[in-house]
Amino acid sequence: MHPFQCVLRARRCLRRGPLASVSWLLLRTCRAHSSVPSSACPSPQRQQEDGVWKDFSSRLATGPTFQDFLRSASVPPEQPSSSEVEDPPPYLTVDELLGRQRRVYLETYGCQMNVNDTEIAWSILQKSGYLRTSNLQEADVILLVTCSIREKAEQTIWNRLHQLKSLKSKRLRSRVPLRIGILGCMAERLKEEILNREKMVDILAGPDAYRDLPRLLAVAESGQQAANVLLSLDETYADVMPVQTSPSATSAFVSIMRGCDNMCSYCIVPFTRGRERSRPVASILEEVRKLSEQGLKEVTLLGQNVNSFRDNSEVQFNNAVSTNLSRGFSTNYKAKQGGLRFAHLLDQVSRIDPEMRIRFTSPHPKDFPDEVLQLIRERDNICKQIHLPAQSGSSRVLEAMRRGYSREAYVELIHHIRESIPGVSLSSDFIAGFCGETEEDHLQTVSLLREVQYNIGFLFAYSMRQKTRAYHRLKDDIPEEVKLRRLEELITVFREEATKANKSFVGCTQLVLVEGPSKRSAADLCGRNDGNLKVIFADAEMEDATDSGLRVRAQPGDYVLVKDCRGVVGERSPLQRRKHCRLQPISPETVPLSPPDLRFSKRSYMSSFSSEFLHLNVASGDVAVFEFC
Repeated sequence: MHPFQCVLRARRCLRRGPLASVSWLLLRTCRAHSSVPSSACPSPQRQQEDGVWKDFSSRLATGPTFQDFLRSASVPPEQPSSSEVEDPPPYLTVDELLGRQRRVYLETYGCQMNVNDTEIAWSILQKSGYLRTSNLQEADVILLVTCSIREKAEQTIWNRLHQLKSLKSKRLRSRVPLRIGILGCMAERLKEEILNREKMVDILAGPDAYRDLPRLLAVAESGQQAANVLLSLDETYADVMPVQTSPSATSAFVSIMRGCDNMCSYCIVPFTRGRERSRPVASILEEVRKLSEQGLKEVTLLGQNVNSFRDNSEVQFNNAVSTNLSRGFSTNYKAKQGGLRFAHLLDQVSRIDPEMRIRFTSPHPKDFPDEVLQLIRERDNICKQIHLPAQSGSSRVLEAMRRGYSREAYVELIHHIRESIPGVSLSSDFIAGFCGETEEDHLQTVSLLREVQYNIGFLFAYSMRQKTRAYHRLKDDIPEEVKLRRLEELITVFREEATKANKSFVGCTQLVLVEGPSKRSAADLCGRNDGNLKVIFADAEMEDATDSGLRVRAQPGDYVLVKDCRGVVGERSPLQRRKHCRLQPISPETVPLSPPDLRFSKRSYMSSFSSEFLHLNVASGDVAVFEFC
């Protein structure tokens, strides 16, 4: 067969598809065009007539085969991650990446995840040679860890930047210029606006770019603005051990996952923190063990959707298993399969130190299978407190929010939780004035507050966020004054019902983890009970559980049994100091208690907040936080 005829045959095979082509190349190649001799080859006379064919045949015999092609097209070996390779960029030296003992001042705004992010960022900077300072005036670098959940949270950052502008202007005349950086969600959401509007900002780092902080600061030292706001599909900072920013703290936050896949129509989180991904269980357990060794008495597991945790890092646990959702709940995305789930993690964490309290936040109502509820009921050191964000009491509004459940399914879950965990403390989130909310929808939310009787609540007026589904498909049609009126009505109803709910604590002895002195009085101590309610009691002598004849005073980190004589702050008396977090009656008798004092706290998403007793002064974007003390 002439070689050109082979080419034509090959072209015809290619038209039939790649499988036919490969089969033809491997099995039907003309023997005349191979180095294997055969009796079916053309005659010597024909080969002599075509000198070109000899050259073609020899080249084909010594050339690469189909197997050579497969080997050359194979996937290259996986490259080490950035955490394993720390070579400097080509335009920076190793020395330029070092902090050289420059002092960093960190401010944290927003949720508990930002508190944990601050600790991660500081851990990375500390390893690069930076020093931490609590004095703003002596700082060489000021980093603001920011929040974008609502407009008021962002306005707080803009105001803070204006306050820092004068400080930076003064430092421009000195030999050591001041560098200012914006970290976290606001850097991710408003990157261009921050760099263009505030020329004083030197660096931007999104939630997944904290490893890059040394490089960004090195670039900023040359007088240029530097930014990294790339979101990651796998960054969890699993190998970064956070450095506790408060050495005297009795509790710590442990991030177990990052990002969110729920895509609720009002929420900016998936756009500022990226897709959902979980840390390996082994790294979480290692961090909790170290916290226990440091003497911390309480750990809160953190995640935007903490109870949807799924660790797929271990291949042997990646068998496809169905995802157990709460009955009547659904997802807006294709559920992942396999991996170690939240119940397994919660079980393992609670076994590390039986005397360490375990909490978790913030969960989604859809991810509460029975095995999680059973663990909470059975383990003494898993706090009997569940945050169950409702957002609205109207099924119509919940559908517009893309929450994945109806009012009826949510109420059924509430009943199931209370049956499974007697005495459980419940908290929730509510949004007033969401897009298209009618007065009837609002009244249904009011009725849900009355029906459930939450112990703690976080209530705020709706704030439209760009990029969200609501921004593109819905209309923010509720006037601001209507939002505020509805918010205050929700606050009033919540206050009434929470008073009734917390009367269940009357007549009970409470075990309190002491946090430190009360901000209200130097003569009082402050702590939290198992239900996460704040308790203020007298700083008085008490007996020690290990030695009844020994009189001691409580210290931060102690577990203390507290009784309430009249329900008045300062007249709650400590009974006994204990070393464990299990509540056991000290005597058969119970002490009659008066109804606890109700306190209203108004705070924005900043790390500190102020309180006003029974005085409502709510502005748009405020979070109304209720608890009993």
